Amino acid sequence: MSSEIDQIKAEILSNGNLPDHVAIIMDGNGRWAKAKNRPRIFGHKAGVKSVRLITELAGELGLKTLTLYTFSNENWKRPKVEVSALMNLLLETINKEVDDLHRNNVRLTVIGDLDSLPEGPRQGMLDGIERTAKNTGLNLNLALNYGSRQEILNAVKAIATAVENGEQKVADIDGKLISQHLYTSDITDPDLLIRTSGEFRLSNFLLWQLAYTEIFVTPVFWPAFKEKDFLEAIINYQQRERRYGQVSEQIQS
Repeated sequence: MSSEIDQIKAEILSNGNLPDHVAIIMDGNGRWAKAKNRPRIFGHKAGVKSVRLITELAGELGLKTLTLYTFSNENWKRPKVEVSALMNLLLETINKEVDDLHRNNVRLTVIGDLDSLPEGPRQGMLDGIERTAKNTGLNLNLALNYGSRQEILNAVKAIATAVENGEQKVADIDGKLISQHLYTSDITDPDLLIRTSGEFRLSNFLLWQLAYTEIFVTPVFWPAFKEKDFLEAIINYQQRERRYGQVSEQIQS
């Protein structure tokens, strides 16, 4: 890591007020590849390098959780050849990276419907989760075959079933109960959401959890998103005042 990056990182750490949980919508792999007259999968493979860099940097900054939007349940609509290539890349990546994750005390978790993945990637993920389960450093949380509306729908159905069975009172249903039925029940809500490639939408990602999350959008495509870009987002976050519906005077008092 360059001396410039080291200096920026040191300044960030000295300022404090770091986010505990950063979530990233990693967008722009295909467009980055197209700009280079290469196939889309070339962009996805290049994006893996950015994942490696940002995961390492998040750990060095002492962040608790890094959630990456890896594959949405809408992505199955893409051309079959691309989906197949993505699944192969997923398996190849987890098999290649899990040793480094474990060595660096990173804990791997997944939110989403793992059961619907092909056997190879599904088992590879389960093996990686099991191997790193006792690690105490950064929690690398992959949103895989994930869709927030489906997540919320599943939570509503589970609560409705509990009411129907007499296990839950309607009067006791609140936001905390809904959160307990989401994939992220044991993870704090994101403090900062980063979206690459300049798109201004949430794309069915953590809709419940992002209610009070600070949002940072960058025009940089994900494969080109490197350490300095991530640090820029962290600095931007540190300069914000999170009011949660209150006014500045209430926060400062």
